Amino acid sequence: MRNSILAWWLPLGAMLVAIPLGDGVKTVIWVAALAWMGGACVANSRRCGRVHCRYTGPFLLAMILPVLGNGSGLLSLGEQGWLWLGLTTGLGMAVIWWLSERMLGQYR
Repeated sequence: MRNSILAWWLPLGAMLVAIPLGDGVKTVIWVAALAWMGGACVANSRRCGRVHCRYTGPFLLAMILPVLGNGSGLLSLGEQGWLWLGLTTGLGMAVIWWLSERMLGQYR
């Protein structure tokens, strides 16, 4: 339980707390949180073979690119860009988790 809090819930909480902050600070926090959670998923996949971690880890690491793009202004996602990034991240993780374990089982 403690590992789960440190690996996923604490970074997720930091992302939520950062929502009202300026783009620069929010970008740094979101990139760090996504890197931390993605790294934890990749490590967990190797350690215990949990199926969804094999896919959520790379997905979270890939989400760093649009976050960096939006936060730096290189990628314009509009006025609601952060909302779309948050929804994509959250829903993407949920769908990957559910679908991968439904199709491939919980462990490999």
